[in-house]
Amino acid sequence: MIGIIDYGMGNLRSVANAFSAIGADARVVSTPAALFEAQGIVLPGVGAFGDGMRNLHERGFVEALEHEVRRGGKPLLGLCLGLQLLAERGSEYGDHRGLGWISGRVDRLQPENASLRIPHIGWNDVRIVKPEGLYAGLGEVATFYFVHSFALRPSSREVATGVCDYGGEFVASVAVDNIAATQFHPEKSHKAGLALLKNWCGMVDRS
Repeated sequence: MIGIIDYGMGNLRSVANAFSAIGADARVVSTPAALFEAQGIVLPGVGAFGDGMRNLHERGFVEALEHEVRRGGKPLLGLCLGLQLLAERGSEYGDHRGLGWISGRVDRLQPENASLRIPHIGWNDVRIVKPEGLYAGLGEVATFYFVHSFALRPSSREVATGVCDYGGEFVASVAVDNIAATQFHPEKSHKAGLALLKNWCGMVDRS
């Protein structure tokens, strides 16, 4: 079973529906104890960094995630805000501490072209830096759907598996050991998104 964390930050139905479309047993879970039974964990999310971290703490998920993912090695997939919360800090509406699993911080996008609007909404190409793992079989470039105003600035680009250009390059996805995450929304990205989720489920099965 794959556990999709409900911590009050939205888009759970579309994520669950995407996993259902590829035949995966994925369930929305609202208690930390449910993560102990999950084979893999999905941290989705839409909204502000500070709100996301506060909700994770208040609902007891931070300790459970540390136990299951960091110490237990259970596969985790972060989606959009779920990627950002992996960072050490985020600057959305103040300075906030993240989970600290990836060295770096989350800052507002600053496109070099002033005509490009923030938030960044829509379909964009992702240049695949590391074609294994999530991107297996997707070639050198794949198109995904984005909705965000902030992006991860990792201390080391070695963690990046895909990058996107929106008036300047930013990290579109990362992977470190048993942790993978995307800034885009695979659950809204049609065939490419479903292929990515299927790849991750295969990684969970092999873990």
